[in-house]
Amino acid sequence: MRGKLFVAFSLILALFVGSCNEFSKIQKSTDIEEKFKKAKEYYEKKEYVKSQLLFDELYSVCRNTEKGEDVLYFLAYSNFHIGDYILAGYQFAVFYRTYPLSKRAEECLYLSALCHYEIAPNYSLDQYDTYVAIERFQYFTQMFPNSDRVKECNKLIDELRERLDKKQFEIAKMYLNIGDYKAAIASMDLLLKDSPNTKYREETMYLLVKAKYYLALNSIEEKKEQRINDADKQYNLFAKEYPESEWSESAKDYADKIVQLREKYLNDKKSKTN
Repeated sequence: MRGKLFVAFSLILALFVGSCNEFSKIQKSTDIEEKFKKAKEYYEKKEYVKSQLLFDELYSVCRNTEKGEDVLYFLAYSNFHIGDYILAGYQFAVFYRTYPLSKRAEECLYLSALCHYEIAPNYSLDQYDTYVAIERFQYFTQMFPNSDRVKECNKLIDELRERLDKKQFEIAKMYLNIGDYKAAIASMDLLLKDSPNTKYREETMYLLVKAKYYLALNSIEEKKEQRINDADKQYNLFAKEYPESEWSESAKDYADKIVQLREKYLNDKKSKTN
């Protein structure tokens, strides 16, 4: 049994060494046509690391030749399949700018956006790539409005925007939880302004009632009346837009507290006058 395993291992090792020797020989070759042919073979066999190395070497030589288009196309795709979306996205964008009339231009512009979508992080992290992906998907739909990919682009844009909405929503809730009511209100107002149809709209409208009540409660006398009125106005907006919300009962409790707060403010003001 051990003998058979040793023979099998030896055969695998020999094949591996032979493959490495073959690849090394191809890398050192100055025959452009042969190197390109082998790079395509590796790509078609899904050996993307090898194809990437060869196409990368070829691109420095062929970028200004007729073969440059093919080399850049397969180089970008090799990086895409490897999972190097940053480099692949850059190369797909370069392809589109360099060969705008190519039959592959539409595909590469879409893929340049898709690469940024792939590396767009969780909502809690920096959203630079999310913004870039949205911008590039939008640019694609402008350049190719009749493309079959437009529907998918719009779907991914909606998904990415929802991610941005969630980040803004969580920031607003954080401010509310730590008692920074002005910052919470500003964050929620910004969310509703930028994304009026966000799925977080209903809860945000309710949380604005809560935040504005506590801002009024903790306000200095000079600003208390205006902030009480703001809180009352916010409750009326919420109740009108969402008369049967899951937060209706809690919002009504805050409405009652707003009434009590106004009564106390007016009584205190009257007492000081007298």
